[in-house]
Amino acid sequence: MKEVSVDTIAREIARMSVEAACDLPKDVEAALRAAAEREESAFGKYAMDKVCRNFEIAREQGVPMCQDTGMAIVFAEVGQDVHIVGGSFEDAVNAGIAQGYADGYLRKSTVIDPLFDRRNAGDNTPAIIYTRLVPGDSLTLTLMPKGAGSENMSRLKMLKPAEGLAGVKDFVLQAVVEAGGNPCPPTIVGVGIGGNADKALMLSKQALRREVGAPNPNPAYARLEQELLDAINRTGIGPQGFGGRTTALAVHIETYPTHIATLPVGVTLNCHAARHRQVVL
Repeated sequence: MKEVSVDTIAREIARMSVEAACDLPKDVEAALRAAAEREESAFGKYAMDKVCRNFEIAREQGVPMCQDTGMAIVFAEVGQDVHIVGGSFEDAVNAGIAQGYADGYLRKSTVIDPLFDRRNAGDNTPAIIYTRLVPGDSLTLTLMPKGAGSENMSRLKMLKPAEGLAGVKDFVLQAVVEAGGNPCPPTIVGVGIGGNADKALMLSKQALRREVGAPNPNPAYARLEQELLDAINRTGIGPQGFGGRTTALAVHIETYPTHIATLPVGVTLNCHAARHRQVVL
């Protein structure tokens, strides 16, 4: 039995909060630079060059790459042989978020009630926490700050099974086209297929954790990812919505078994600043 203290959890969450806001992951950086080289539109090329320069400045100066430093999403994979000691796991995560957003002078964006009392919480808590038990004696924490511009473009559709592959393609493409320049493209398109309504959307979030462009291990879904990416990049929306060939960097699909009478599809877009950090304790 391995013990992990809540103090360690809070400290690592605080560190990742600041790093995620100011330092773009290497896989995202590589995808953006490659897209900038490929871009043929003059306006698109201009936008991509500015996107790349923006994350360079953020890294060099230790400042957020976007004013919207997001609502914190934390994926926790808890080994069955891990014992969390010293207090509450969720309290530790939220303490880390509060500390990190204070230390990094990051914008606090959460409100205390979604409808009747939208006062700012003041510390960007609570985080949205997804916890999964896994074999082993390690605790893996993945922090994904998610801004509202891209999050507001999330979509869910409960397709009829008879709509099949064509229906899935049409819906994903429609979601991206309707989003236009709002999610600050080039985006990463997360697609969840299967489960039920809430599972499909969660799968689409999980899809955004994958290394940019890493294909689904199922060849059929890998082909679908590429077909959707090609179709999306033919829309002409382009970087920041200014036109061009780079509307998305990747399409990532995650799936789950579903009921015989339904075909749920969730779509979540990540802006070009696909911020995330991970630690294994």
